[in-house]
Amino acid sequence: MTAAQPPRAEIGILLYRDCQQAMVHGMTDLIAIAGQFSLRHGGPVVRVSHWHMQEEDGFARCYDSHPGLAGTPDIWIVPGRLTGVPDAREAAPYARWLLDRHAQGAILASNCGGAFLLAATGLLDGRVATTHWWFADQFRTRFPQVKLDCDRIVIDDGDLVTAGGLMAWTDLGIRLVDRLLGPTVMLDTAKFLLIDTAGREQKHYARFLPRLTHGDEPILKVQHWLAAREAKAISVADMAAQAALEERTFQRRFKAATAMTPIEYVQHLRVARAREHLEFTKRSIDQIAWSVGYEDAAAFRKLFHRLVGLSPGDYRARFAVPGAQAA
Repeated sequence: MTAAQPPRAEIGILLYRDCQQAMVHGMTDLIAIAGQFSLRHGGPVVRVSHWHMQEEDGFARCYDSHPGLAGTPDIWIVPGRLTGVPDAREAAPYARWLLDRHAQGAILASNCGGAFLLAATGLLDGRVATTHWWFADQFRTRFPQVKLDCDRIVIDDGDLVTAGGLMAWTDLGIRLVDRLLGPTVMLDTAKFLLIDTAGREQKHYARFLPRLTHGDEPILKVQHWLAAREAKAISVADMAAQAALEERTFQRRFKAATAMTPIEYVQHLRVARAREHLEFTKRSIDQIAWSVGYEDAAAFRKLFHRLVGLSPGDYRARFAVPGAQAA
């Protein structure tokens, strides 16, 4: 490729302390592979650059896949971090930079906890976004105006694109290749890298993590009680009695503490237990439904599919361990 044939677009990856290097370099490789397939079809390539903060509000390239060619990123990607997420103070200079780039017409994207930097711009307020399911409660607390949907792997909202888990950069990369180089190159790249383009959802993998640090002791007592009883044959009245609260007061406080109604909470506990049975035992689905508190197996199947995104049978086929026990 010569200077007369500049890349079709440039993707800039914004680096920050402890950001996920596998994503940074993996995304760079993915875009390079896509470029090779594009060239085979007579198409263009996409330039990738890495940027780091030199001084406050000052950013510079530290890597360029096509050095010497003029250009600025059309798409900016914020990686996740292997442990934790950036706090508000750390996020501030990156948010200002991203906000300015967006104002100049750039598309902004994030992977995993990188959504915290993107949300700090305020651009996600009132819009649907995703991050790693592990950070969902923390994200909702810091950015209550964002419509968080952690069931999805990638949410493409045009000028803002967010991707979920640490490895969701592969899904994000394929989405960007489709945008920039078209579906043929996207499929070639996905096949070469063995990436499933049929679409995945985080809720296939996410585990129920109940809120336990809310500080409401009667509600916490009920949560521990439910866990010990595996939520079997328990009514809202039973829970309210355990908390020594009037039923209406209990329901209000439970929702405030856990972000779920008592019934929703029990459903999630039961489905979490059912997932363990499906993964580690060979018990029938009807037996599992009964064991977690559902006499109607059809109702259990419907609920399981709604919360997990797969039928119990499909979940077992995908996630059962080879040495599952008979009971």
